[in-house]
Amino acid sequence: MIGRLTGILLEKNPPQILLDVQGVAYELDVPMSTFYNLPVLHEKVVLHTQLIVREDAHLLYGFLSNEERIAFRQLLKISGVGPRLALTVLSGLSLNDLALTVENKEVGRLTKIPGVGKKTAERLLLELQGKFVAGGAGTSQAMHIDSSGNDIVNALEALGYKEKEADWAVRQLPKDCNVSDGIRQALKFLSKS
Repeated sequence: MIGRLTGILLEKNPPQILLDVQGVAYELDVPMSTFYNLPVLHEKVVLHTQLIVREDAHLLYGFLSNEERIAFRQLLKISGVGPRLALTVLSGLSLNDLALTVENKEVGRLTKIPGVGKKTAERLLLELQGKFVAGGAGTSQAMHIDSSGNDIVNALEALGYKEKEADWAVRQLPKDCNVSDGIRQALKFLSKS
């Protein structure tokens, strides 16, 4: 798995960029939120990445923030949402806007994104409920995703629990719980239920 790349930005052709990493040039697709914040050509950039392996291609997606990558992964877990649509959603809404849209259950706002119909928008709202936290005006980061909670969910799924069971267990945990304690406590909750 390629988790992060640091290199020199060679080309910018929305939504694709070319990144030179010590002589090897990687083609990455990026959401427009990342694209607009990239440095000028021939400058150094660090991107968090997600590799998607298909039968006919290996596709690499890049994000300036880990939160964007986590949101991309959450979107990919939803039935009917592929990498292209996930990128389109992240290009059409900032992370904070997406969190507020999910929180307020605004189907109309999602259907304005190209490729998102009413059924897909409803599925997005249902599946993303509780996954994102919108920040207030005074917060330095517009939105954060509980990455420790995400790590705990991933660990529980690797142990064979279904995503809904893992999500339920993580919601029972205290906010300041670290990953290893969270996994232990979540396993206790799941064994009692």
